[in-house]
Amino acid sequence: MNKIKQILLATTIAIGCVSSVSAAELTVYTALEADILKTYADAFNKDYPDIKINWVRDSTGVITAKLLAEKDNPQADVVWGLAATSLLLMKSEGMLEAYAPKGVEKLDPKFVDTSTPPAWTGMDAWIASICYNTIEGAKNNVPAPTSWQDLTKAVYKGHVIMPNPNSSGTGFLDVSSWLQIFGEDDGWKFMDNLHKNISRYTHSGSAPCKLAASGETTIGVSFAFRGAKSKAAGAPIDIIVPTEGVGWDMEATAIIAGTDDLESAQKLVDWSITKTANEYYNLGYAVVAYPGVAKAVEHFPANLVEKMIDNDFEFAANNRADILKKWANRYDGKSDPKK
Repeated sequence: MNKIKQILLATTIAIGCVSSVSAAELTVYTALEADILKTYADAFNKDYPDIKINWVRDSTGVITAKLLAEKDNPQADVVWGLAATSLLLMKSEGMLEAYAPKGVEKLDPKFVDTSTPPAWTGMDAWIASICYNTIEGAKNNVPAPTSWQDLTKAVYKGHVIMPNPNSSGTGFLDVSSWLQIFGEDDGWKFMDNLHKNISRYTHSGSAPCKLAASGETTIGVSFAFRGAKSKAAGAPIDIIVPTEGVGWDMEATAIIAGTDDLESAQKLVDWSITKTANEYYNLGYAVVAYPGVAKAVEHFPANLVEKMIDNDFEFAANNRADILKKWANRYDGKSDPKK
């Protein structure tokens, strides 16, 4: 081999080594809908092609439990898309790396953790609602409800499906919001009466609305965006906003303390709050953190945002374990089998 070829080969090997060293991989835990993850990753990689995302995806309850179990030996680098109530719990356990992403001041303040620097930043909000199948309702002589309390009436027995709060973030926001709306004692009394009419509890927050959309149930307690999407696809459903008000939570992002690649994790979190990222969030949620980004969603209830309760996230986070244990002891017998 002549001298020039030797130099070229050595240079090629060196470049390859630098590339392999500079390439980064992040393990990202998420509870976002599975069909949107590749879209997010592809959009992020347009700006950061040398950072590969390895997703670990499951329902909110499962991801939250997994993170807590790994507290002393964290496996995730970043959480991108988990309920703020879950992240508040992890913040209290010292599991999050506080970080103020670039441009955080542009977000709606209610989507940013109040600590300085913030431990987490919000992405979007999902809001409870009732999906009501008009065809099944007429066939079964089950009227459209107008309130949460309506769902405790005898006419709804066997016609209501809702998510299990131990598995689903939507289920947990329902339960924690009912305890705030009705008060603790009356909230559990409401759920006792509601339980009599529940046919099953799912492990997915979107499943009850999907089941209502397909006619497998008359009523699905779910979240409004899923209902709007199902209605736009032709499902014979109405999205009902209960008169007492509706619970809500936000998807949020945070860095896990102890990550092996803090620099790459910070780059991901920086990107996660950009206007571009929020435009992608708007594909799956009607309310996003970046003001002025959200576009009107067909069939999204016009009065829904004004019916969002003044959610006490600290109450929900601090009492999460007790609420979930009490719920399971009372109602878990009607839950779907875990896969």
